Amino acid sequence: MPKAPEDCETMVEVREGVDALDRALVALLARRFGYMRAAARIKPERDAVRDEVRKASVIAAAVAEAEAHGIPGDVVADIWERLVEGSIAYEFSEWDRIRG
Repeated sequence: MPKAPEDCETMVEVREGVDALDRALVALLARRFGYMRAAARIKPERDAVRDEVRKASVIAAAVAEAEAHGIPGDVVADIWERLVEGSIAYEFSEWDRIRG
């Protein structure tokens, strides 16, 4: 178990923490993409995959959460823009795969 950031005293400890978090983040992203597969399976029409209102809402919620944690909202907005667009592209590919 890596040390908490505030307990790190060496760069080795910092890097161990970052590496462990990166693995956890990828596992969470895998679960998130699982929800995109579910959405592709559930949505009856391909046009329903892209929802700009939902996209804006998801990004705004992530920015608010980031700011509540004291981290830069603009950086999180950039990350979530890419995450949501990647998720939409993945959902389109899954929708097409399912429906052939």
